[in-house]
Amino acid sequence: MNYVLFIEYDGTNYAGWQVQKKQITIQGEIERNLYIIFKESIKIIGAGRTDTGVHARGQVANFKHSSVIDFDKIQRSLNGLLKKDIRIKKVFQVNNDFHARYSAILREYHYNIVLNPTALHRNFCWYIPYKLDLDKMRKAAEGAIGQHNFKSFCRIISDISNYDCRVKETYWKQNGELLTFVIQADRFLHGMVRALVGTLIDIGRNKLQVSDITRILSKSDRTFAAQSAPAKGLILERVYYNKKYNFHGLL
Repeated sequence: MNYVLFIEYDGTNYAGWQVQKKQITIQGEIERNLYIIFKESIKIIGAGRTDTGVHARGQVANFKHSSVIDFDKIQRSLNGLLKKDIRIKKVFQVNNDFHARYSAILREYHYNIVLNPTALHRNFCWYIPYKLDLDKMRKAAEGAIGQHNFKSFCRIISDISNYDCRVKETYWKQNGELLTFVIQADRFLHGMVRALVGTLIDIGRNKLQVSDITRILSKSDRTFAAQSAPAKGLILERVYYNKKYNFHGLL
């Protein structure tokens, strides 16, 4: 049987999603508590490997188990065992061919920025004390749309050889003092969104030009992009799958 978890978490106190030795991670905590429930080791597969301090509203993970499980009971049990900064929003069964990572067709991240200091949202937003030219930031963000080599926006130390990503959509939206950058792509590189946001902010501050996005992409060199935005403003908002998995009524 193949089971899916929809997961929300505050990543502030975790070393990212993926299991790491001597580190507390989201995947590690969920697997540890699945062991308590099932009395056996269960490996879960996540749709996105969020970094240290990054959050998720719509992380998706799957695991396989031979027994038929009570979805509501497993959800209640996990939420009773996990710390309050990790919540299982839904549990259900899916086709055996479903893979949380490889079956995904799009992922959507949001990055939140506040223009005034905030107490309530301090762990989920990047405070920018400078005046920003939002029109320039919007125009520059459009330069990332399409199929590109994003090596310039990937961490220098990386174990991948393919840096191509297809970005479907990018835009900025504003709600009072809150700015949110929205990006959808088929895949994301390590640190890609944060490096892109940091560069867009430099454009908004007139430290770079709108056309510099295209120039930086062409360099395929991380040293040309700006400093990465802090992890705390980044949220894995949603993962999209083919309609055959019938997720739309459950997300």
